[in-house]
Amino acid sequence: MSRPILEVIALTPQDARAAESGGADRLELVTDMAADGLTPSVEDFGRIRAAVAVPLRVMLRIRDGFAPGDLDGLAARAAALRAEGAEEFVFGFLDADGAVDLAATAAVAEAVAGCRWTFHRAIDHSADRAALRAAVGALPGLDTFLTSGSAAGVDAGREVLAAELARGGEPGYRQRILIGGGLRAEHLKELRAEGFDAFHVGGAVRADGWRTPVDPAKVAEWRDAIDA
Repeated sequence: MSRPILEVIALTPQDARAAESGGADRLELVTDMAADGLTPSVEDFGRIRAAVAVPLRVMLRIRDGFAPGDLDGLAARAAALRAEGAEEFVFGFLDADGAVDLAATAAVAEAVAGCRWTFHRAIDHSADRAALRAAVGALPGLDTFLTSGSAAGVDAGREVLAAELARGGEPGYRQRILIGGGLRAEHLKELRAEGFDAFHVGGAVRADGWRTPVDPAKVAEWRDAIDA
């Protein structure tokens, strides 16, 4: 059995090296956390790719919020990142009413055809997460939902997470649940006991939030707690 996944948000090569040395299995690459994470430049991706050996999932998001913005621009960025070696991505879009923007999400999935990808925490802000799962569940390459079960975070979303895990194997629920958003180390023991096996952290492995780099010792603490 493979060990549980620890995914860490990285903004720089320094972050990436620290996360890898602390025991991260995968990195989510973003820029501009003031906008909750946007697509990094091709140059930044290349520098991070050269710095580490772990898999990288690259955010495809060019504006704050959950609307897609310029789809042609998103597709062009995806193409440039793929040409630089990107193989995994993170995206997902909502319309003005909070429903999944299936057309936009499917268009970006087509732009990264052949790649694995995560539908990010837009699911936690959707008007109907069951409808969202049903709509996107069969899109090619989708293997993960990043979610805390609630826009308010893991504390508020525990029952939703447990219910969705219990439906694993059903259409729209076959993807791995990657828990992130308000996740704290004290959650891990119960979440592991319930059967969750993938966890996503960002600020929790930094000394002072996004102003400071990833701390490899903090990553190692999370690694140990997940594996305990």
